[in-house]
Amino acid sequence: MPRTWITVCDTCKRDGWDPAQTPATDGERLAELVESTAASDWPGLGVRRHACLMGCTRACNVAVQGAGKLAYTLGMFEPTPEAAQAICAWAALHADSATGIVPYRQWPEGVKGHFVTRHLPLPQE
Repeated sequence: MPRTWITVCDTCKRDGWDPAQTPATDGERLAELVESTAASDWPGLGVRRHACLMGCTRACNVAVQGAGKLAYTLGMFEPTPEAAQAICAWAALHADSATGIVPYRQWPEGVKGHFVTRHLPLPQE
């Protein structure tokens, strides 16, 4: 079972997206890149797609979550291999953290400036 999940909004559309030129949404393109990057470089990460993470003004959006850990929403990505690599690299650091906190000095350059929100883990009942 993956320790950390990356959820990619597959309906995200960046400003200027033209379905006539690129039928797949920017979110679908980013999801495909994250899926292939995680599968080849970090098979312990889980990747899933979801329609609309409600961060439309910050497209493309992803959520990084792990049981009992802080969860994060990141946005403003372009659907590029470099973005997918940075997202997966940061998620792998999240997976290795007991709390979900990753020291800033360890962050891949490609995620800096992309954090939107942080959420507390659900209480253990």
